[in-house]
Amino acid sequence: MQLGWELKRLRDEAGFTLAEAVDGLTFSTTKLFRVENGLSALPKSADLKALLDRYGVEAEDDVDFLMQIHRDSLNRGWWSVYRSVLPSGVGMHIGLENGARTSRTWQPHVVFGLLQTERYARELFQAAKPVEETTTEFVERHIQIRMERKKNLWRRQDPLDLWVIQDEASLRRVVGSSEVMREQYEEMETLLGLDNVTVQILPMATPAHRPHTNFNLWEFGTPLPSVVQSDAADGSDISDKETTIWSFSRRFENLRAAALAPGETSAFLKRLAREI
Repeated sequence: MQLGWELKRLRDEAGFTLAEAVDGLTFSTTKLFRVENGLSALPKSADLKALLDRYGVEAEDDVDFLMQIHRDSLNRGWWSVYRSVLPSGVGMHIGLENGARTSRTWQPHVVFGLLQTERYARELFQAAKPVEETTTEFVERHIQIRMERKKNLWRRQDPLDLWVIQDEASLRRVVGSSEVMREQYEEMETLLGLDNVTVQILPMATPAHRPHTNFNLWEFGTPLPSVVQSDAADGSDISDKETTIWSFSRRFENLRAAALAPGETSAFLKRLAREI
């Protein structure tokens, strides 16, 4: 994403269209478009150097900076070992999550993935297994992926600042058994002890606008744009359009204002554990 953003900025400053930028080079306008939008890597450093020459980038420090970003962009993430079982788009989701500085999340249906226990996650996958016609290997590998993503909440050098709003209904839906749910509540309380994790609960009795689909708002810091990911019936939508970011930011702020204060979450989870 960072390499793509930098290349698009340089192309705009040089006044080139996509077609003019690749004229006479070894790749297409489609390839450059995908690179600029963070959808594809630029495998060859020679291609990057050719673009920089075309855009008139000559300062040694600037060239070195961009070449380093290029080298970083080719490094495979820890999730690459699971690529054979990752559905389309999931690798990008994990990569964006892994690179984000902050994540603002709304989850109305189930416990948010990064907060789930292994048992809770397994029960979710097992329940869907006969419907989705997945294999046991698929289920186990995806549980491993989810637990690895969760570990990054505390082991990253710059941990993700995570703020989750859970609908109360998502916490009352029994997944597996009451024992699994009590363990899940306890795990959420433990995670609340991390400085970078905040969870709010929106009570069912509170009148508020509840978006039907869950979403994640990721921020990466300047100069990268924010990105929103939302679930859809046929997969996942990812966008960095300013109007879309603005719309989802408004939704999150409305939910945050309606939900219980973060300091009330622990007591609410204890009450749920007693009731279940």
